[in-house]
Amino acid sequence: MLHKVTMLVVCVFAIGMVGGCGSPTVDPGHTPASSHATSTPSATGSAKPTPVAASSPLPPDPTLAPYLARLPHFGPPPTPQPVTLPTGPKAPMYHRLPVNQPVAFLTMDDGQTQLSDAIPLMRAAHIPFTMFLIAPVAARNPGFFRGMEAAGGVIEDHTITHPEMKGKSYQFQHREVCDARTSLEHTFGKTMTFFRPPYGDYDTTTLRAVHDCGLRAAFDWSETVNNGVVYYQTSTHRIQPGDIILMHFRPAFLADVTAALTAIHNSGLTPALLENYVSFQP
Repeated sequence: MLHKVTMLVVCVFAIGMVGGCGSPTVDPGHTPASSHATSTPSATGSAKPTPVAASSPLPPDPTLAPYLARLPHFGPPPTPQPVTLPTGPKAPMYHRLPVNQPVAFLTMDDGQTQLSDAIPLMRAAHIPFTMFLIAPVAARNPGFFRGMEAAGGVIEDHTITHPEMKGKSYQFQHREVCDARTSLEHTFGKTMTFFRPPYGDYDTTTLRAVHDCGLRAAFDWSETVNNGVVYYQTSTHRIQPGDIILMHFRPAFLADVTAALTAIHNSGLTPALLENYVSFQP
């Protein structure tokens, strides 16, 4: 497990306003289990594997218009100066990309809750983002995720069954990573390059399996967003250049996107695409 540190929470509401600070906490729905996680465990206990059953797309949200009105506006991101990945038998793991440019990276996990208004919201936001999807969930409704791709998203690997990976055998982890890559590439006709371990839970075996499955790098996160609140995992209550922001496909998707983008904007940064900021050595 990572060193546990007390986390100060800065609340960013989905309406684009900065609210007050509550008690130190973390995103209660996605407790980092990795030895690199910096937030404290949630009061509900350790995270359990997420069911892979996809929900049906929810009906349009009548409150979409206020979210659209409060989306911050960004200029184009700067020309990327990619980070060169190290070579070796294990994929590198990043919690923040070591960049010098004023950019941050929005990422979305899992895929179970497929809000009808998610696609028009992301189209209106005009920003790039990365989706780490559970392969069987994505395969049950590929049209939704193709719509998210068209709105600026890139699909990446997030396992087959969303298990806790740390401590599992190489064969188990290899199957979770490789089978998910194969499934996602079959469903969407795109090559997967990145991986995120469920719950941020990984070990050296995970990174070896990621490498052996042909993926280039693995990613955790710098901040989380849940129910319209941004949870900072350091004492600096601003998004920093290179930060990777984690949110999920949940009923609060509209609020979470608005909160994340407001926090990025208030920090003087621009959303950029994770895939554009990584360079592969030949």
